[in-house]
Amino acid sequence: MIIKGEFVDAYEALPVGDFYLRYKGRRYIATRTVSDDGKRGWLYAHEMGGNDHISFNFYKLSRSNRLKPCEMPVQKVIDFVLGLEVERP
Repeated sequence: MIIKGEFVDAYEALPVGDFYLRYKGRRYIATRTVSDDGKRGWLYAHEMGGNDHISFNFYKLSRSNRLKPCEMPVQKVIDFVLGLEVERP
């Protein structure tokens, strides 16, 4: 799916590496990776003490950005990224 705007800004503002976050009152541990050239990224988040998870790939292409969720609806990924709150140490 082609993606732009608010989602891209929110995704790129996330820390690279491991971090904790909250979404809808639940706590998650997440890992965000970015390729050396900055054109590919991946996010995996798992609910601590629960069964929910989010996993997707993000591609920055010359003409557009692409979002590829891993076995989940696109809207679930979008809502998660736009609604999460990173826990700061």
